[in-house]
Amino acid sequence: MSNMIDELKSLSKEAVELLKSAKIKDTVLDIKNKYLGRKGKIASLTKKLGTLSHEEKRKAGEAINSAKELVDSAVRELLHSFSKSEKAEQLAGETLDVTLPGRLTPLGGLHPVTQVTQEVEDFFLKVGFEVAEGPEVELDHYNFESLNIPKDHPARDMQDTFYVGEGTDVLLRTHTSPVQIRVMEGRKPPLRVIAPGAVYRRDSDITHTPMFHEIEGFMVDDSVSFGELKGILTAFLHHIFGEKKSIRFRPSFFPFTEPSAEVDIECVICSGSGCRVCKSTGWLEILGCGMIHPEVFRSVGYDSENLSGFAFGLGIERIAMLKYGIDDLRIFFENDVRFLNQLR
Repeated sequence: MSNMIDELKSLSKEAVELLKSAKIKDTVLDIKNKYLGRKGKIASLTKKLGTLSHEEKRKAGEAINSAKELVDSAVRELLHSFSKSEKAEQLAGETLDVTLPGRLTPLGGLHPVTQVTQEVEDFFLKVGFEVAEGPEVELDHYNFESLNIPKDHPARDMQDTFYVGEGTDVLLRTHTSPVQIRVMEGRKPPLRVIAPGAVYRRDSDITHTPMFHEIEGFMVDDSVSFGELKGILTAFLHHIFGEKKSIRFRPSFFPFTEPSAEVDIECVICSGSGCRVCKSTGWLEILGCGMIHPEVFRSVGYDSENLSGFAFGLGIERIAMLKYGIDDLRIFFENDVRFLNQLR
């Protein structure tokens, strides 16, 4: 039996020495299997227990368990060491340098047309107007007839229209003025309303696109004057372009207003000295306006003898072009991020 115990001591010492030289986890597992596996060197000695007496079996069993524990302890210690090293290497590879600048997700911004629309709306909301909307697919009745533009009126030639089907009265609205009719049909004065939205005309060049944006504004009460119209529009244009800009009203013609006027602003490029943009006049046309025509009032059932009002319309892109110094309307709709980022 003493030979068996000596052999166990020798095997366990041999296994521990081999483990000390192991460099990788797989080698450790191979050594463990070689000595502690079911067919390992230490386990194979248990087959000799049958030839021993009862007392010898007890002592031999203790020696076998002691040898197994010694080798297993060395294996567990080494595996734990390898695990710590692997984890340390992993953490080292995943270390973050907190001094590096962050990788921010690029943020979008409002389109310049939206920015200007909101700026216009903010001004008129502050002076008591409300915002109304209407359909972009309109009826001839609202887009022309009720605005004192009958079918044979030459003003229709000024607004080349997209009709939805041949011989139909359904069309894409050419201005936001139909909202004025719809609001007045459904409500009684006093009214102070602006109506922003997209409009459509068959036209395309550097200053025109088939789709653009307009804001119609109107005010109706029992004693509205042209002086109020002039005062509100002057304050509005000074709000957009600065109080130092000169403004002038010129007589004009629109079928839905009488009297009518074009409003010009001192050229934002040359400050009135004359340049290519203003065609050496020093002035830029900015919007049209006038007192609401009695025929428009009659079309919605208003008494033109006891009511008066004014209306105006302006192109949002026109304002944006002058405000930001842009010379080609089409760039607003090309979705060039380089351009859009400049005006965020």
